[in-house]
Parts: sequence; structure tokens; C-alpha cells
Amino acid sequence: MAKQRPQPKSPASQASPLAGSGRVTPPLSKDLAAHTGPPQRAAHAEAVTLYEKGLAALQHHEYGQATEILRAVLSRYPDEKELHERVRLYLNVCERHVNRQGNAPATIEERLFAATVAINGGRYDEAISHLRLVRDEDPDNDHALYMLAVAHAQRGELTQALTLLERAIALNPENRALARRDPDLDLLREDDTFRDSVDPSSAPPTPPDLTPRRYIRPRTAR
Repeated sequence: MAKQRPQPKSPASQASPLAGSGRVTPPLSKDLAAHTGPPQRAAHAEAVTLYEKGLAALQHHEYGQATEILRAVLSRYPDEKELHERVRLYLNVCERHVNRQGNAPATIEERLFAATVAINGGRYDEAISHLRLVRDEDPDNDHALYMLAVAHAQRGELTQALTLLERAIALNPENRALARRDPDLDLLREDDTFRDSVDPSSAPPTPPDLTPRRYIRPRTAR
């Protein structure tokens, strides 16, 4: 026995599938079917199934596969005009992502910038991927090591974060002052290693060095 299909909402009451957070929310196939009226054609059901398969690929960030599937909906089912409107909407989303991936950062500077954008957006896995490529090419890049420490700290991987931070400070002591006031490293502040190595103000004072120092006259510019 066929189930009674709900009446479609009016266009004014339908929210845009790209509104809000930007997450893709696929419309229900029965909502699409309601616009065609009875009887539901087999071709329409196939088109909707293929459309939803494309949306599933899009939600899993498989943009190339989603693009191929959604384009197949357009070519195989030319009579599904209303469905085509939604397909083209998501095709635009796929193509933007594919173009962005095609322009992947290639230099150290581009990767550091991309990692900065990713960290600011809370995409720590993406940032780590960029920064590891920088570290592989330039193992002593203290900026990349410091940012890796931040990304791992935000993911709760405190041991890795501390190791990377200590290395960044050893390469460039200015990172110590930066780490002291960096809120992204707050999770590390209760760790003894952080207090002793990163924040020397918490360590016991060292006795003054009373050895007379020889004044070194600076070189004059030639």
C-alpha cells in the first residue's frame, strides 16, 4: 500500500539549502516527488536516487565524484527541470571546491599562509597537513613548528605540542614571549614542562654570574 505523500511547502517557506552554516542538507526525495504529481514516474525516481547519491558524495567532501554524478542527472534526465535547479546549485558548490583544491599552495610562504587561515577557522587537520610539508622542506622553520604546536594543542595532543613548542623556542627564543601570551596554548599552561621550559618566570631564579665580562667593541660598518 503506497504511503500518503506530504504536500510540498510553498517556495516562501523553503529555506535555501546553503543558508546558515553552509552545511549541505539534502532535501527529501518524497518532497521532490510531490511536485511531479501522481503517478510517480520510474525515471523521476531514478533521477532523485542519483541526485541524492551526488549529495552524499558532496557531504563526504568527494567533490570530483559529486560533480560527475550531478552532471549525469542533467544529461540522463533532461525532463526533470525542477530537479535540475537544485542540481545546478550543488554543482556550483562542487566546482568552487574543485577549483580551490586545484590552486593548492606550493611554496613555503603559501603553505604557512594557508595553515594560518586553517587554524583561524578551526581546521586543525588541514593546518597540520600544510605545516608538515613545510617542516619536511625546512626542518628548522621555527614559525611552522610553533604553528604545529598550536594545532596539536587545540586537538588536545599536548605531548606533541610541547615537544614542538620547545623546538620552536630553541630555534628562535622570541617564540617564548609569544607562547606566554598566546591563548591557543592555554591547555599547556598547567604542564610542568611548559612552566619550566617555556615560561622561565616560574622557574627558580639562577644566581647571578659574577665573572667579569670583557667589553667587546662592535664592528664598524665598512
